[in-house]
Amino acid sequence: MKVKARELTKEDRILVLDALYTAAATVKGRAAMKLFLRDLLTESERIMLGRRILIARRLIAGETFEDINDVLHVGRDTVWKVQRWLQDQFPGYEKAIKDMEVVFAERKRKFDDKRLYATSALYRLKKKYPLHFLLFPWPKIKD
Repeated sequence: MKVKARELTKEDRILVLDALYTAAATVKGRAAMKLFLRDLLTESERIMLGRRILIARRLIAGETFEDINDVLHVGRDTVWKVQRWLQDQFPGYEKAIKDMEVVFAERKRKFDDKRLYATSALYRLKKKYPLHFLLFPWPKIKD
């Protein structure tokens, strides 16, 4: 049975939200969070939340409403709601987006490193003879 948030007492609301936040806080790692959200939310709810995060990311990057509408195919009302949440005094979105940017930059760096070394003979030798490279580590890259 669906319960409206306005119909809950303050104590019930605190109890329910505390359970949600505590459960989410105990999940460690991306794979575990993926399973948790998959079990907790429907696919459309997960997509809806993901799109809000993408909208927030683009707004923080300075994109216009029209650009976001064209790329993500969302309504102006959705973009406006996210913009309002970003303008509120609650830093949840901004902190999450900033942390996401760090993770995405690290992923890109790792991908670029793999692509760079995947074509080198030294990389293939290390894959073929991994114990040898324990004795003779990678050469130092000078800046």
